[in-house]
Amino acid sequence: MTRIAVGWHTELEFEEDAHRTRAAALVRLSDGTEVRAHGYASRHPSDEDQQRVGEEIAGARALNELAMKLLTKAHEEIDEASGRSSYPLT
Repeated sequence: MTRIAVGWHTELEFEEDAHRTRAAALVRLSDGTEVRAHGYASRHPSDEDQQRVGEEIAGARALNELAMKLLTKAHEEIDEASGRSSYPLT
């Protein structure tokens, strides 16, 4: 059996202001396809300023959205290849 090593390149970028963190996630698949997603975190004015925590929350939300987009993409490709509707992947 032949094994092929495949790698995906994933990037996360953050933008922050005094009370909000935005994360942009990007994954480049082995076929050159790019899937993008975003996540946000807001800091309540009474909370301590913890930049890393905002990045973790916004990053996790962006990666979660990215995961759901990849599941949807895979589901659509299964349906297209099989010519029928399948159960959604979750």
